[in-house]
Amino acid sequence: MERAIIQAHGLTRRFGALTAVNHLDLEVERGEIFGLVGPDGAGKTTTLRLLCGLMDPSEGEAWVAGSDTAREPEAVKDQIGYMAQRFGLYADLTVEENMDFYADLFGITGLGRDQLKRRLLAMTRMEPFRQRQAARLSGGMKQKLALMCTLLHRPQILFLDEPTNGVDPLSRRDFWAILYQLVKDGITIFVTTAYLDEAERCNRIGMMDRGRLIHCDTPEALKGQLEEICYEVEAADRDAARRILRRQPGVVSVEMSGAALHVLVSPSAAPAESLQQALPQARIRRVEPSLEDVFLALVRRARAAEGAV
Repeated sequence: MERAIIQAHGLTRRFGALTAVNHLDLEVERGEIFGLVGPDGAGKTTTLRLLCGLMDPSEGEAWVAGSDTAREPEAVKDQIGYMAQRFGLYADLTVEENMDFYADLFGITGLGRDQLKRRLLAMTRMEPFRQRQAARLSGGMKQKLALMCTLLHRPQILFLDEPTNGVDPLSRRDFWAILYQLVKDGITIFVTTAYLDEAERCNRIGMMDRGRLIHCDTPEALKGQLEEICYEVEAADRDAARRILRRQPGVVSVEMSGAALHVLVSPSAAPAESLQQALPQARIRRVEPSLEDVFLALVRRARAAEGAV
């Protein structure tokens, strides 16, 4: 049986008294898109840097593409592409000049270099902009350029740290279409994101909070783990509705979800009719929970378990 292309066992990183990554166990299979989600400060970027061999663990170990990240960091870097939140594009250089600069850094020359550049420009639909300065690109185009530069040395694994943060929805969709194509070409993708709707595009998701990996599974399986029943509530005065709902028996949480409220109710509690009685003018219906609903519920459960220890 082929070994997972990314493995971590007890991976831990401390910064003084702060434990940024806390005994993380993880396996990512070749050819999948794996998403690591969590709020700011959860430990996502530190995890990525540990797996890329850019930082030594305080405890534990990790292997990426068959190499130990702490003992063989250069071997790891030869097999990966790493796109940080602030990728080092040169604003005064054109798209093509940025690509040539990174190709030179990777030692890529000859006919293969030109063919790869053409293929990447075509795949990202950036060919018409190859002579445009990076400073004059939109946010989505800058991310595409950063991705092309990361792909120039044909990595086995692509590590992307919140690559669509601050990018408009249309550009996010285009970016993900490119990622799907890369997976078809055999690349494994490990992506961190704060967008839980975006995480639904991943094959599997790791949910991280305060340095711990609290759950890891497919999006559908994670939704199936939610014990509570989810209701969507549309009310003219959402703030007042939230206060009323939080006082109802069996209500576990009330959170904003777009223009509505999502209410999680214990399965043993009274049905929706009691919520309707509390808010007679509101529109209430049972819905499938979103990944955000699941994440918040699992975080709450994990923190309660920690507090009980």
